[in-house]
Amino acid sequence: VKMHLTLTPKTLPDAPSANVLAELKGSSHPQEVVLVSGHLDSWDLGTGALDDAAGVAIALDALRVIAASGLKPQRTLRFVAYTNEENGLAGAKAYAATHASEIERHVAVIESDLGDGHPTGFYAQIREGSDNLLKPLSAALDPMSAGFAEVVGRCPGADIGPLCKAGVPGFAPRQDNRIYFTYHHTAADTFDKINRQTLAENTAVVASLLWALGNGEAMPRLLPGSN
Repeated sequence: VKMHLTLTPKTLPDAPSANVLAELKGSSHPQEVVLVSGHLDSWDLGTGALDDAAGVAIALDALRVIAASGLKPQRTLRFVAYTNEENGLAGAKAYAATHASEIERHVAVIESDLGDGHPTGFYAQIREGSDNLLKPLSAALDPMSAGFAEVVGRCPGADIGPLCKAGVPGFAPRQDNRIYFTYHHTAADTFDKINRQTLAENTAVVASLLWALGNGEAMPRLLPGSN
């Protein structure tokens, strides 16, 4: 068997870039923040439709759904589209450095970075024994078969890693990703791969998660040294 590989990667000089932020101010605890996020940059072979335009769309639309409902969250809900996830997490590190003085007021962080596969629940890096706080959310999502809360031992997102390490509980939608890695980091990661139905399902899950974290009892902070 013979195989021919054409490899084209190269490292270019750093260039200026920026995170994009938007937020819905909290009604009674505006100083407390629940962050929801995705990342703007893509692997340059394709257009980054699944990785991570889908995640950015899910995160931003979750905030839009809540704003459009007329409901007022108790805590501030903040959307972040990070820059430079693929090439070193510069955007995530810059956010953590810029907002260092308010990280203690971040109640929870969510990242969507696994495409648009059908949601089956959500991942949660939380303090041991606090999973009972997620039961009302799981019950609300059960009718769409997305109520499974999988507690994980490490931060469920790369960009929210610095915040998890600082003690902020981390969350991410749990998705059927059997097809995702067929296109991940390839020239085939293009807009025609987006499934609008499952994209909307993920928005529903993340909006529910965002609302629950923005209004419910605050999760205990993670132990020092958590990844």
